[in-house]
Amino acid sequence: MVTPLGIVFFGTPAFAERSLAALVDSPHRVVAVVTQPDRPRGRGQKLTPSPVKAFAESRSIPVLQPERMKDDVFASALGALAPDLAVVAAYGRILPQALIDLPRLGTINVHGSLLPRWRGAAPVHRAILAGDRETGITIMRLVQALDAGPMLSRVPVSIGENETSAELERRLADLGAALLVETINAIARGPVQETPQPEDGVTYAHRLERQESAIDWTRPAADIHNRIRGLQPWPLAVAMLHGRRFALLGSEVVALVPSGHAPGAVVDVSADAIDVATGSGAVRLTRVQLEGKPAMSVRQFVNGHRIVVGDLLAPLGGTS
Repeated sequence: MVTPLGIVFFGTPAFAERSLAALVDSPHRVVAVVTQPDRPRGRGQKLTPSPVKAFAESRSIPVLQPERMKDDVFASALGALAPDLAVVAAYGRILPQALIDLPRLGTINVHGSLLPRWRGAAPVHRAILAGDRETGITIMRLVQALDAGPMLSRVPVSIGENETSAELERRLADLGAALLVETINAIARGPVQETPQPEDGVTYAHRLERQESAIDWTRPAADIHNRIRGLQPWPLAVAMLHGRRFALLGSEVVALVPSGHAPGAVVDVSADAIDVATGSGAVRLTRVQLEGKPAMSVRQFVNGHRIVVGDLLAPLGGTS
């Protein structure tokens, strides 16, 4: 029998929404949700609630959106709720120690990597960009140092050879949600063993930057394939085709390429694939998006656009 706990949930994107939904369906009570203020999004720059806020409001859960973490009114509102536990999942801000310590049982965090590898803001993307074969979910106790707290539970997953960061993040969101509820149930029953993170193997997953979109075709095919997979859904791997931005959304690695082609040159076009030379091997494009057009399969693209062997996918800002 699990004693229900009163939980304050901190989170913002879709990754966090899955954990919130799992808590709502668990024996525990979500007494409030804290999420980032509404931000302008889309072409019209309309103020839009976060996925976590939208879900919370659909379930009539009180929502708090502080502009600053060190806000006395916000802290008083949380204190009045007398939460047993706080959960953080991709909230996007650093909590001050006073907030971390406010709940009776402290604060725990759902993190999308096997700590201590990939502490920081973009663990899923950085794992794919680095060519990792494995990642996972870690539930840890939140401390002031970045993702450095002791671990309460963790579970590994294999990364698919052609899996994108968007696809992997969806898998990890579901896995993290299930592990979170399992871990909170254990906390509710009594003390849970906490394992300090090892000092060896610490890496940092820095935020993605727009300039990372540019592809260096002189790199090996595997590196470019990882960039295409790892920069989704933003900022995307992008080249220039016939003077227009050409986003690369799906790819595979091809070991052999015909000789005599410069990196970035199209070496083969078929009904379902476009092969592009790299510094070593070739990348086979399977899904793309030309500037001003929707994302589409290569089959759809070659049916409506001219592309031939020898065309150049130029570096971002270049011409072809």
